[in-house]
Amino acid sequence: MVPRPHSSHPGLSVQPDRAVTVHRTLPEEVAVAMVFDGSSAAVMMATPADVQDLAVGFALSEGIVTAPDQLDGFELAEHPDGLEARFWLRNDRAEALAARRRFMAGPVGCGLCGIDSLQAAARELPAVSDGPRFTRAEVARATDMLRGQQPLHDQTHATHAAGFLVPEQGITLVREDVGRHNALDKLIGAMARQGVDPATGAVVMTSRLSVELVQKCAVAGVTTLIAVSAPTAHALRLADGVGMTLAAFARGGGFDIYSHPHRIVDEVSDVA
Repeated sequence: MVPRPHSSHPGLSVQPDRAVTVHRTLPEEVAVAMVFDGSSAAVMMATPADVQDLAVGFALSEGIVTAPDQLDGFELAEHPDGLEARFWLRNDRAEALAARRRFMAGPVGCGLCGIDSLQAAARELPAVSDGPRFTRAEVARATDMLRGQQPLHDQTHATHAAGFLVPEQGITLVREDVGRHNALDKLIGAMARQGVDPATGAVVMTSRLSVELVQKCAVAGVTTLIAVSAPTAHALRLADGVGMTLAAFARGGGFDIYSHPHRIVDEVSDVA
């Protein structure tokens, strides 16, 4: 049986004037192996929910496949040490798998840990399409809208989320995980499985914007990336280079724009 995404644990809450016994709901994390054609391509620690979305999103964002129909026969296998997300590859994607193979387990904080070459970490990224426009108000409210759709965070206060923002519709899809890059892979996988084009909206993150998040969004075709916290300088350079709009510090009714500001307009009527 797949583990629950959270569990309750006792603790002692120590305050300046007292110490009391408490029970906290904490997020679970388990080792999840991504297995393609019988060979493990990556092992990561992840929240054991929406694992098929995670596996599909990982395969797409890492370039193992370029379309969901190149994956066949999903199976989630349980082991004493974790879970295996198993696929078979179509259309001779074995070379792409070999090129992106990872040999080490990556911790939840870093989506690049375990890549077996510097060249793989600095992979070439596709330019993104023009994409939709968003009003300043939509961008300013984006992380607040996302915050209202995080049930696992409400229970645990210990998870990240990735959401899909559609112009004039708000946040239409959300996935959560203990790792920010896992949450993004789950979102990308969920969109692929539901036939949603990532180029028709923006991705909103509850985290800082680091290199692997920009890489995954570029490969998926995301044109605008919005986050509650700061980008790294290298992430900004990557986003600028592929034509992606990067909005950060989106909270409290404001935000910063760091690249390609033409997608963020004063009013909806400004859209050509």
